[in-house]
Formats: sequence, structure tokens, C-alpha cells
Amino acid sequence: MVEVKHIIKSFDGRLVLNDINTVFETGKTNLIIGRSGSGKTVLLKNIIGLLRPDSGLILYDGRDLTAMKRGELNLLRREMGMLFQGSALFDSMTVLENVMFPLNMFSKDTYKARESRAMFCLERVNLLEAERLYPSEISGGMMKRAAIARAIALNPKYLFCDEPNSGLDPKTALLIDDLIRDITVEYNMTTIINTHDMNSVMNIGENIIFIKEGVKEWQGTKGEVINSSNKALNDFVFASDLFRKMRDMEYRQEEG
Repeated sequence: MVEVKHIIKSFDGRLVLNDINTVFETGKTNLIIGRSGSGKTVLLKNIIGLLRPDSGLILYDGRDLTAMKRGELNLLRREMGMLFQGSALFDSMTVLENVMFPLNMFSKDTYKARESRAMFCLERVNLLEAERLYPSEISGGMMKRAAIARAIALNPKYLFCDEPNSGLDPKTALLIDDLIRDITVEYNMTTIINTHDMNSVMNIGENIIFIKEGVKEWQGTKGEVINSSNKALNDFVFASDLFRKMRDMEYRQEEG
């Protein structure tokens, strides 16, 4: 579980995060949503320690990240898995070598054991056939799966995903969503996803935090999104014709 308590962050006197309080639950997919410039990326960067809040607490199962020294923070980061927006695979490494990269950095296991773990992770994301290929030789969806395999190589307690469906077609995006959700449950991780993809929200949104202009405007589940009375959330969600039609369909079913 990751808890955020009274987080405030500003840049050059401009308030970007204003007293954010929330809990990201273990074993669930926790989504941070909001318009561009809402502060959701800044919030994620504060949570993982790339930025330091001006005030407030960030608790990893009771351990306060904001009070950690560099050595303590490095130890905590070994418990984190990261899935970056652009996959961030190393072009000069094969898929297998990319997945082994964090193991080579942090694991004291033998090479054979590290390779075996990397192969297991590739098998988990159905990518064994690409182990000897380079990123330039695989599709965008395969690159995302390779990045997920790398993110779980160290068996993390916390998984962070920044716009995981960016650049993917809708069908592949749904497959990536399902994979992230399945892995979250299987490994009982605290998964936090920064996204603006409403398809992801409705597919895997178990705990959704909506940020507007640096304020936590709303929190709930995917089942509560459609029927929310929060105007700012509705304006964000129903900007898409698809979701307006979904809402209207629900209303008609209720009246029928």
C-alpha cells in the first residue's frame, strides 16, 4: 500500500499539487487520471522520488519516502518496477538482455539464475520467441510486453506505469491493460498507472484518482465513474462520444 498525505508541490511559486491525500491499494490497479497539465505526472514523480514535495508524507507500507536518505531510497527503489511511456528499451541490447538489465544491476545471483529469471518473465508476458531480437525488430505492443517483463524482473512490490498504452492501437492497448491487471493480482503488487486513456479506466480501473488543477477532485471505481455527479469528472470522461453513449445507455436501462 502507498499512502499520500497532504502533498504540496510548487515550481517557482506556482502551486502544482495542492494538499493531495489518497491511498493506493495493494493487489489493485490504481489509476491517476486528468487532463494534460493537471498535475498527475508531477504527482507520480513525487511518489517515486524523482521529485521531492514541499511538504507532506509518502508512505510505502508505513515507510516515509520523504524522510529517506539516499541509501534508504535506493533500497526502496529495488522494490519498484517501472514501465515508461516509450518503453525505454536499450536499442543496443536484445529483448533478453533488456530484461536482464535490472537483474545485472541489483541481483547477486549467478548469471544462469539471472538468465533463468529473465526467461521466466518473458514467458509470463508471452514473449519468449523474441528473446534474441532487438527492439527495432519487434512491434510496439511487443516492446511494451518486454518492458513489463523488465519491470517485474526483480519481483517488485510496487509497479508504476506512465501512459502504458501510449502509441498502441486499441486492441493491443486492451491486451496490455489485461496483462498489467493480471500481473498485479498474481504478484499482489501495488500498481499505480498514470493515464488519460478512458478505455483503460473502464477496463481495469479498480481505484481511480481524478486530478484537476493540482487538486484531488474525485476518487472511486470504474463502476462509479459513469454515474458520478462530479461535473469536472463528467466533463473529462464524457468528452468522448463513446462514453456519452455509454452513460445514455445506462440511463435508458435504468428507466426501462
